[in-house]
Amino acid sequence: MTEQDWLKLKNGTDVRGTAIAGVENDPVTLTDEVVTAIAKAFCVWAAKRTGVAAPTIAVGHDSRLSADRISSLVAQGIASCGGNVILTGLSSTPSMFMLLQDGFGADASVMITASHLPFQKNGLKFFVKEGGLEGGDITQILTIAAKGEFPSGSGTTVKKSYIEKYSADLVEKVRKACGEDKPLSGKRILVDAGNGAGGFYVDLVLKPLGADTTGSQFLEPDGSFPNHIPNPENEAAMQSVCAAVKENHADFGIIFDTDVDRAGAVSPDGTEINRNSLIALISAILLEEQKGAYIVTDSVTSDGLASFIKAHGGVHHRFKRGYKNVINESKRLNAEGKYSPLAIETSGHAALKENYFLDDGAYLVTRILISLAKCAKQGKNLLDLIADLPAPAEAAEIRLTFTPGCDFKTLGGGVIEDVKKLADEKDYLSPAPDNYEGIRVNFDKEHGDGWALVRMSLHEPIMPINVESNRAGGNKVIIAQLYEILKGYPFLNTENLKKYL
Repeated sequence: MTEQDWLKLKNGTDVRGTAIAGVENDPVTLTDEVVTAIAKAFCVWAAKRTGVAAPTIAVGHDSRLSADRISSLVAQGIASCGGNVILTGLSSTPSMFMLLQDGFGADASVMITASHLPFQKNGLKFFVKEGGLEGGDITQILTIAAKGEFPSGSGTTVKKSYIEKYSADLVEKVRKACGEDKPLSGKRILVDAGNGAGGFYVDLVLKPLGADTTGSQFLEPDGSFPNHIPNPENEAAMQSVCAAVKENHADFGIIFDTDVDRAGAVSPDGTEINRNSLIALISAILLEEQKGAYIVTDSVTSDGLASFIKAHGGVHHRFKRGYKNVINESKRLNAEGKYSPLAIETSGHAALKENYFLDDGAYLVTRILISLAKCAKQGKNLLDLIADLPAPAEAAEIRLTFTPGCDFKTLGGGVIEDVKKLADEKDYLSPAPDNYEGIRVNFDKEHGDGWALVRMSLHEPIMPINVESNRAGGNKVIIAQLYEILKGYPFLNTENLKKYL
């Protein structure tokens, strides 16, 4: 493998690849040799970063079919470089960071996960005490792996679970905030773990707090994901948990992604609390505690959310997609003296300042459950907090692809610049005041009464277009105009726009 081949395994701030053979046109890239070399490289990198010559590295994994193989290889690789290993077994991604804050005995950690990707995929996510690694750190690790020059040693390996302590801390947080031992007594709260790693939340968090968890589903880890993809953004997954909430007359529903760094929720009537509504709910909770706070979101949030946050005394700061992007932007605002307690994506990635800016689905829903318990005690409904959230009449995301092999990043950037110029030229179009990603254009009432965001995918040759309108039929008016603009680019497949029309 060339260094460039190694760097192809970089996926933002993670390493990801194919770990299981047999899927057509998807060759295995996370081979035994590759995984072992990356583990050795991380040990070398961690020794330099932490200043510990023989670092102790905790290794955990989610429910993926390849987890045991990769976990074993990572442990062998680290130990062969003189590092020491703590195998934590089935874990959540957030717990692998929290153990570094908790006297667990590790200097760094590795989580083996590929989030919601198909069963054949897997990956590695890395942490030090300061937080998750940045993209530049991943480049360094893969460059070390490519060189293949590692020290030899013989480190120790032990097994020690942490998820019980992580869960106990969540339980204690709720009890302290609510002032009672079982503040969820009388509440039926249902969890859908999608056969990922989130099943622990039922027995280790909800039941100790007194909740009735009848109707919880797919709690057993199974990396073949036989029921649905563990992903709060997946339509089938959300339909499944919404139906379970209605069938079991639950007071609240929770759905986690595979490694529990994301979450979605469901109201008692089976309506999903996701994307803009989930952001609004946690924002309302935080803004009740401190007005004037900056809520940092990704670029595809609605105008209704912006007006909601403003009405609740906050400042909506719309930024780029990518959970690291919103987290780092929120940190930047705080460094400038602008209090920002929350960085959150519509995907369900939510990081709170009070929790190390760690994107943690279990912490997010725990924070919401505290409010649910308090509201119940006061005879109130939790969802009254977002009763005034304006909803668009229509919303859609349409994804356009590029001709295979073309320089899609350069060509896509050119398209976005052309749309920007058009927005400046047309009286009925106006660019949104803060464009941090792509171009967000507002359409006046006669031309669709809404907005469109044209942007590039973070990692793929895809141009997603998000559209919202305040009136029925408005999306088609907006998309028809976009289609006329974009169909003239020979490298861009606009068929999905045409289908929508």
